[in-house]
Amino acid sequence: MFDQKYKFTCVDRFLKYVKYDTQSDEESTSFPSTEKQKVLLKDLAEELKSLGLADAAMDEWGYVMATLPANTNKKVDPIAFIAHVDTSPAVSGKNVNPIINKNYQGGDIHLKNGGWVIKEIENPDLKKMKGYDIITTDGTTLLGADNKAGVAEIIDAVNYLLTHPEVKHGTIKICFTPDEEVGRGTEKIDLKKLGARFAYTVDGSSRGEIETETFSADMVVIKFRGKNIHPGYAKGQMINSIKIAGAFIESLPKDKLSPETTEKREGYVHCTSVNGNEELTTLKFIIRSFETPKLKEYEDLLKELADKASAKYPGSKVEFEVVEQYRNMKEVLDKFPQVEANAIEALKRLNIEPIMHPIRGGTDGSRLSFMGLPTPNIFAGEHSFHSQLEWVAVQDMQDAVKFIVEITKVWEEKA
Repeated sequence: MFDQKYKFTCVDRFLKYVKYDTQSDEESTSFPSTEKQKVLLKDLAEELKSLGLADAAMDEWGYVMATLPANTNKKVDPIAFIAHVDTSPAVSGKNVNPIINKNYQGGDIHLKNGGWVIKEIENPDLKKMKGYDIITTDGTTLLGADNKAGVAEIIDAVNYLLTHPEVKHGTIKICFTPDEEVGRGTEKIDLKKLGARFAYTVDGSSRGEIETETFSADMVVIKFRGKNIHPGYAKGQMINSIKIAGAFIESLPKDKLSPETTEKREGYVHCTSVNGNEELTTLKFIIRSFETPKLKEYEDLLKELADKASAKYPGSKVEFEVVEQYRNMKEVLDKFPQVEANAIEALKRLNIEPIMHPIRGGTDGSRLSFMGLPTPNIFAGEHSFHSQLEWVAVQDMQDAVKFIVEITKVWEEKA
């Protein structure tokens, strides 16, 4: 039974963490992509050490790792709880001004600046939040609940376990990472040093979420090469690569395979950028499907359409490259059903209804699972990521702390 008199620290910690500007940069080639992420990471290592985790430290790449030693005689698999500190490049995370909207009674939430409105009709979970305290921004930045809420919840759970030694648990590993938002969060991670057998990323949304399935993902880079010449003398000679790219884009399916026309378990093909001139135009696509073999089908279709577009412009050339990004973590997690089962058991003990659905996206858990660390994603309470409309409920954060604690208890009891 969770101590009902426990004074949660997650909200105070969260309000402090969001003041750090930790925005990552998808154009950067360094690691981490921005040095400012290390400012918070270094302080988190010191914070964990001050709580009593003697080995807490930040490595050269910015990863923070720490160990809460087991307090049981049972042989329990070491488990890790992981969260990332960086915020999305899409919206500024500088000078965040969080606002607590206490005792929410339903309806839209109007933010102070910018005319932004968190609409109840667009946020179904708000209907479950009457009487809750909702943390938002003032409308000038994102909030950073993705994923600083998870960071705060993990540290609060550690604090609870340290102040309640009667709660038996195995070895608990803590890991805070940079650059998750730009898809590089696991690039330099030392899993041997982390020393966990299984893990959970605390980076989900709705209360009760356990996510064990993601898209499989590739990136496709298509280059159309034409021939440039002074436009005043171009008749019969210029081959404009921009026009080839335009013809190709126009040939893409209109009623399927795009993010705008797909949902649930449907995959998609999405053009994320077009850059070029008469000589060379480069297009980047992200390819997504819950069924890994379908990626090849989508890529073959793109290749066929690209070749047809190039063929309409004699003398042009097309280059086609596929870059593997990540794979559906369900392919790994199905081999270790106890990871999901123990999380579901923990939720049931807290009288929280488990919500099981696939992520229409990715998570560091995808890469970690295929690197040998099976890692589903669990809820942190964060909503409307990557925008000024981001929000999180205080009570959801507290439930996430309880959930983390309960997971450690279930692993120990079932050892």
